[in-house]
Amino acid sequence: MVETWYAILGFMLTAYVVLDGRNFGAGAVQLIVAKTGPECRQVIAAIGPLWTWHEVWLVAAGGVLLATFPRVLAAAFAGYYLALFLVLWSLILRGIGLEVGGHLADPLWQSFWDFLFVLSNILLAVLFGVALGNVVRGVPLDASGKFHMALFTNFGVQGEVGLLDWYTISLGVFALVTLSAHGTTYLMLKTVGPVHERSQTIACRLWPAAFVLLALVTAETWLVRPELFENLLHRPYGWPALVMVAAGAIAIVTGLQHRLERRAFLGSCLLIAGLLSGVAAALFPVLLYSTLDTEQSFTVYNSSSSPHSLAVALMWWPIALVLAITYAGFVFRHYRGKVPSPEVGQDGTVGKAY
Repeated sequence: MVETWYAILGFMLTAYVVLDGRNFGAGAVQLIVAKTGPECRQVIAAIGPLWTWHEVWLVAAGGVLLATFPRVLAAAFAGYYLALFLVLWSLILRGIGLEVGGHLADPLWQSFWDFLFVLSNILLAVLFGVALGNVVRGVPLDASGKFHMALFTNFGVQGEVGLLDWYTISLGVFALVTLSAHGTTYLMLKTVGPVHERSQTIACRLWPAAFVLLALVTAETWLVRPELFENLLHRPYGWPALVMVAAGAIAIVTGLQHRLERRAFLGSCLLIAGLLSGVAAALFPVLLYSTLDTEQSFTVYNSSSSPHSLAVALMWWPIALVLAITYAGFVFRHYRGKVPSPEVGQDGTVGKAY
């Protein structure tokens, strides 16, 4: 039963990163692919109808932690207090930038919110990458089941580690580049005109950089926790993740070469999903790895709720999943197709293109 809930948690977090990660990436490169006010609004129009919906997966993942692995949730919320508030404020500022930036014709107003929107998306991409690095590297979990981390300590990866060190910063940079490439590939699919052409050019530059960084962080992970690679290769459910990564990379390369936008974007989704699935397979059964003493780590077996609670929760989850997928299908169908350049009204305000 706990194995099932571990897979469900991994699925929900992966869905969130794939879906909202494209919005992070598109927002991070907005001022590069969009050179004018209307073009900025076009980028936002490609994101605007869906951004709140994607965050449902993140909230739902928190609910899964609360219901199934409460000890992990309690320790993580206390230990990651600073990081969680940085993520929260970045999400809030991103939402405000999306909703109010185009409401006034004042160039200063629009430029300010566009800049804040880009900054918040960059921070979110980096923070989620750093969070992944912390999960892989581990946290200073003590015998009481608690931990506390400063922003940084000695930049080492053992003992009393901080949120930031050479490894987690590398994961943050990798996440920023990869999600930016993911976002520009999405903009290729959703936009027309100059934004589309610039997105094509930037995607062709970002994906090679992402592949190089992937090789680098893979080598770094081997230095930090070499046992993860043995775990991945000796578990049957780890191999499909490697196949997804390889297939995604091939789809990206061939899609960009032949201007097959849908293939490139599906490959981008497949690559990110495969990477996260591989990480989940390699980490199992550990949820919080202790850098102080591996015996103090939280696993799915020593931190889960009672079997009865897990069974009851499993009865409700499929119903919620069906509702979520049904609504997602409706939203995607309703907003399918290319986003045209938004019209500029007589008062100078930029209307929504969706």
